[in-house]
Amino acid sequence: MTHAPALEARTDSAPRPGPATSPRPAGPKRRRRRENLAGYLFMSPWIAGFLLLTAGPMAASLYFAFTDYNLFDAPRWIGLDNFSEMFGDPRWRHSVRITLWYVVVGTPIKLIAALGVALLLAQKRRGQAFYRAAFYAPSLIGASVSIAIVWKAIFSDDAVVDRTQQLFGIDAGGWTGDPELIIYSLVALTVWQFGAPMVIFLAGLKQVPRELYEAADVDGAGKLRQFWNITLPMISPVLFFNVLLETIHSFQIFSSAYIVGGGAGGNACGPADGTMVYTCYLYVQGFENSRMGLASAMAWMLLVAVALVTAVLFWSQKRWVHYEEGGR
Repeated sequence: MTHAPALEARTDSAPRPGPATSPRPAGPKRRRRRENLAGYLFMSPWIAGFLLLTAGPMAASLYFAFTDYNLFDAPRWIGLDNFSEMFGDPRWRHSVRITLWYVVVGTPIKLIAALGVALLLAQKRRGQAFYRAAFYAPSLIGASVSIAIVWKAIFSDDAVVDRTQQLFGIDAGGWTGDPELIIYSLVALTVWQFGAPMVIFLAGLKQVPRELYEAADVDGAGKLRQFWNITLPMISPVLFFNVLLETIHSFQIFSSAYIVGGGAGGNACGPADGTMVYTCYLYVQGFENSRMGLASAMAWMLLVAVALVTAVLFWSQKRWVHYEEGGR
């Protein structure tokens, strides 16, 4: 009997089996690390393509812009000589004038045509889907080399355009053989490809509330006043997007100018440099004259010019682009 308390004490002090421990769940940091790893794995093809096909060539061209490089010999550092030669080249200045003329004339006409057709197609009518597809089709095929070849044939001597002019007593000949008229054939080609901005305008027009037009009708506002005070302000973000996109595309024109102008040879950029747009002269210097260093300098100047124009457009949009929130 005297040993019972000691036995009870030993029994109380003995370790008692607890509940089975389960593995701890992964913490939020580990889960986030796994998600990031999966995301980087899916992005790896794009990252590799950007580094190898975009960032790498851009860095190399920036270096070549300050060198004398002909694609065959090792580049030789010459500092700012390429830029000084470029600014003093009369053909380079001519290419700048031709490109600016093309951008200032071709882009507004193309956007006006796109907006005009979009206003017509925004009205409900029979065969609307067919008309939309028909007007959009040139944007899909207009940038191809085959269309540029056909365009050159249409505007050549004794072709469709020349014979049509003769019917009205105009004896101007083919446009592609005239240094003064050949640039207008390029403008006509880019205006013909108004389908892409037309679709964007059409989407913007669908977002304009019909109640605004009904209220304007009650107030006695005409169609022109409704267009100026309702349609344009409401689609101004879409208009800004199209202006920005088409302006950048206009600065980058090459294939149509090169093909319509004549292609490889002594008149690669048209008769008397009639289609000597900036990128065409860049191609001539880089691949026909084997002056890749000078061509790289020209490419970076084009990049800086497009960046400045883009910055000006973004600065100006605060004054004329209206958003639904009421800001500009």
